Amino acid sequence: MSRKTKDINPYYMEENENKEKNEELIKRKKQKEREKRINQKKKSEEREDKFDLDTETVINMTNKNKLKKDEEKRKKISREERKRKKRIKRIKLFVKLFLFVGIIAGGITFALTSPIFNIKDINVINNITIPSDTIVSLSGLKPEENIFKFYKGDVINKIKENPYVESVEIHRKLPSTIEIDVTERVATYNVDYMGKYAYINTQGYILEISDDSRGMPIIQGATTSEDEIVPGNRLNENDLRRLEVVIRIMNAAKDSGLDGQVTSIDISNENEYSIYLNDEKKTVHLGDASNLSNKMLYIQAIIEQEKGKEGEIFVNGDINNNFNPYFREKV
Repeated sequence: MSRKTKDINPYYMEENENKEKNEELIKRKKQKEREKRINQKKKSEEREDKFDLDTETVINMTNKNKLKKDEEKRKKISREERKRKKRIKRIKLFVKLFLFVGIIAGGITFALTSPIFNIKDINVINNITIPSDTIVSLSGLKPEENIFKFYKGDVINKIKENPYVESVEIHRKLPSTIEIDVTERVATYNVDYMGKYAYINTQGYILEISDDSRGMPIIQGATTSEDEIVPGNRLNENDLRRLEVVIRIMNAAKDSGLDGQVTSIDISNENEYSIYLNDEKKTVHLGDASNLSNKMLYIQAIIEQEKGKEGEIFVNGDINNNFNPYFREKV
């Protein structure tokens, strides 16, 4: 059949159109199937992605939980380890303490029972007035007693019962020697007491009652009552205050070389102190305690001028205000 005939043949034309339609349908179908596969693939990938994301989250959470559990486990182990170490430390400390107490107890027992530590010598040092035997007797310490079986405070208080004792130190010199270091009060003045002399030091402590003045200046006019003049006591407040002035007077006299001549000091009137110079047979009226250095210079000058004359020296005025010291001979 010729080409021309084909072109005009209706059947052929219809068949050809059907064929084209079928091809188009097949093509569309394939396209749809391809798109479907692509969509399915995308959905599958999305599901896989979602699955991977969820899986990672689960894994991370699982890892975190594991890490947390591991950390808690480590902390628990650490706490237990610390507790164990503390228990061991306490046990070691207890053992050391037990051993230490045992050693100390053993040492104390040995020290208190061993004859090595029995007292062999008791030495007294720095005592001048009080005999060593008196101090040892006051202490109550005895040879062959244990050197540790006494309290120092008790021994010190016993020795200080003697008024001359100002302070005491006790030294244990192991294994068997006791040393008693004494600081004594020094008698410096006398206080008139019922025709006798009460020795006192510069702090006003009454040290001893004696018939002998020992050449110390005699303080006259004290107000401390006779029943208070007891060794170990102190003068009353009024006399202690005036004693301070006496010390100032004597220091000024010492600076002028007159202290050795002063035999008595009258303190009965704090505005009119007076001293008596026995060798010169002169009473010096000082007035109050002002200008003592200048007054001593005038006293020296008058003594030189009135040598060998018994009488009174008056320096009890205001030397800085036209007062002229003078001497009045005894008639």
